[in-house]
Amino acid sequence: MLLGLALVLVRNFPRFSSYSDEVLYSIAKSFPDGERFVLFSSIKKKREQSEAKEVLEIVCDEIDKLEYSGTYHPFYARPILEASCQNAVEVVHEILIRSPEAIPSTDKNGYGIIQLAIIHRSEKVFRYIYEFGEHKNLYRTLEDSYKNNILHLAGKLAPVSVRNQRTRCPALQLQQDLQWQEEIKKCVFPTYITKENIFKETPDMIFNKEHKNLMKEGERWIRTMAKSCSIIAALITTLTFTAAITIPGGSDQVKWTPFLENKKALILFSISNTISLFASITTLLVFLSIQASCYHVKDFLVSLPRKVFIGLFFLLVSATAMMVAFSAVLFLVFCHQIPWMLAPIAGLAIIPTAFVVTL
Repeated sequence: MLLGLALVLVRNFPRFSSYSDEVLYSIAKSFPDGERFVLFSSIKKKREQSEAKEVLEIVCDEIDKLEYSGTYHPFYARPILEASCQNAVEVVHEILIRSPEAIPSTDKNGYGIIQLAIIHRSEKVFRYIYEFGEHKNLYRTLEDSYKNNILHLAGKLAPVSVRNQRTRCPALQLQQDLQWQEEIKKCVFPTYITKENIFKETPDMIFNKEHKNLMKEGERWIRTMAKSCSIIAALITTLTFTAAITIPGGSDQVKWTPFLENKKALILFSISNTISLFASITTLLVFLSIQASCYHVKDFLVSLPRKVFIGLFFLLVSATAMMVAFSAVLFLVFCHQIPWMLAPIAGLAIIPTAFVVTL
């Protein structure tokens, strides 16, 4: 709605947008992210993206018409810095193709475009600026007034506005910050990975200090989840083990053959119950190992997420197999009296697994 109104205004009063940098700054601050489309709102988002691009082009055209004696127009400085904070790569691209001289712009703290992109986790802007022109070697050695290189900046905790837009899970936030640090590490010279700033702090030291509280929250979240999943896995293990040593419907005490004669359903029950039993035991062992572990920051990058994924995968497998075994028992009991029971049993058994998968 606002973008549509802005488009109407700049179409009818284009010169209004060139009176100051405020219009372009506002566009950079609220430019829609083209990658955040969801199924039911993609048409609306694409329209907003198209309108925003048109407004951006009209505003930049009007700014270019103004005469200025400097190397680049000052109206581009503040907007391009804000765009780098907001991950608005479209705005950065539009400004730089018109005025490449805007790339050395800095804010009041002396941070340039690529430094702000790193601090605010603006991945698209960082990659675009890093590949733009012939400045790669400059970025590899770039330092601020405190001798912090770009890896030091990547180790700082993201601003609150950025963290609020990301996942609320502290463990996943920590993993994302570790992944970001590893990404930036590829862009610096090896000697800069352990280089100290004026406070004698290496990039890893800054990361550990800045993420100390986040790590505690992530550890607490992981242990709570592991405890809950362990209880569920133990319950499934108990049920499936009991079912494994009990023949559905009973058996002949002389011949030790089951009274229920549907062999296919009995085989299905035996296989699915066995799968559920061993999957739940695996789940229990994985989550117990998570609870018993001593955590380090680097564990949140690969080790812990892998363990959590394995544990949740086997928990899903055990629950699904248990539902199949339960359905097979119901069919064994009712197949002779009510043959059509198979359809509703199968349908109800699929619902829990389908619900979890679609989350």
